[in-house]
Amino acid sequence: MPDKTSATAAKLYEEAGVVSVNQQPGFISLIEQLKATFGPGARNPLLEFGHFANVLDIGYEKAIAISTDGVGTKAIVAQMLDRYDTIGIDCVAMNANDILCVGAEPIAMVDYIAVEAADDQLLSEIGKGLVEGARRANIAIPGGEISQIPQIIQSHRPGRGFDLVGTCIGTVDKGRLVTGGEIRPGDVIVGLASSGIHSNGFTLARKALFDEAHFTSDRPVAELGRSLGEELLEPTRIYVAEVLQMLREALGINALVHITSDGFLNLARVTHRIGFVIEFLPEPPPIFSLIQKHKDVPDSEMFLVYNMGVGFCVVTSPESAQRVQEIAKAAGYDAWRLGHCIEDPQTKVELRPKSLVGKDGKFFPA
Repeated sequence: MPDKTSATAAKLYEEAGVVSVNQQPGFISLIEQLKATFGPGARNPLLEFGHFANVLDIGYEKAIAISTDGVGTKAIVAQMLDRYDTIGIDCVAMNANDILCVGAEPIAMVDYIAVEAADDQLLSEIGKGLVEGARRANIAIPGGEISQIPQIIQSHRPGRGFDLVGTCIGTVDKGRLVTGGEIRPGDVIVGLASSGIHSNGFTLARKALFDEAHFTSDRPVAELGRSLGEELLEPTRIYVAEVLQMLREALGINALVHITSDGFLNLARVTHRIGFVIEFLPEPPPIFSLIQKHKDVPDSEMFLVYNMGVGFCVVTSPESAQRVQEIAKAAGYDAWRLGHCIEDPQTKVELRPKSLVGKDGKFFPA
């Protein structure tokens, strides 16, 4: 029988117009169909479906990592403010951070921009963000595609509707893949600070803050120290330089985890035999408490939908944990020793400060 917290969370998401697809038969069928593309003559992946990126063996010492992602309904917030110069950073971040998770160095991304109309200002501003994101990730953007499809793309602001997606590649030595398979009980979970919401959960955020609380995007909010629109458009942090330094220093890193949708349950994506015990959680940035307060969202849902202040996790040997924190702090943001790993065939994620246990795609009261 489902618990009351989970039922409440499901109702909140239904009201916000969000439907989870990961367990739906159509999604599962799609994945099974895609697996049929593997076989003789194909560049078969070295990993199973489910990792943040996959890796293709091209017959040499180095392999190619590949991943794709977009900015979701953060695009609607950009339309509300009529500001598009940072959304490209988010697109690069969502892709490059995923490439990192297999131990690869991102090298290039191509973009796909679908627009309602080929508006010069819109495209120019999106381009500025893509260039800045590429600079931060140290990648090239050697190509892309723009599609004008007003019959499909609708918008909050007439003529400025768009969707933005990227596909990123990286390179990695086959002998230095980071997959989670080397995690050992006692390994330490280090959390790297996020820059805010990043690029997930914006449908729920808009429902809570604009529809329920009736904030306006340009209204200064005391708790935030700036307008709500500026806070929501804060670009997703790009962790490339710091994580690559950790890898180059051979710090005994056994898993790299991008905290996106599914929140801390992303930890469970890298293993099928290890549990994760979170003993410390940092104080989340105030934007999260605003969302929770105005939509009455339970903790079990907040930690499933949002990063709650932790945008990336490094699972490392105990002797390397301090150095991981030092590298992050040298880059200008906080890093915390969150907890440790245990032997657990159910691959649960325990959030002890919140008395929550996550498994099977949900958090439940402990």
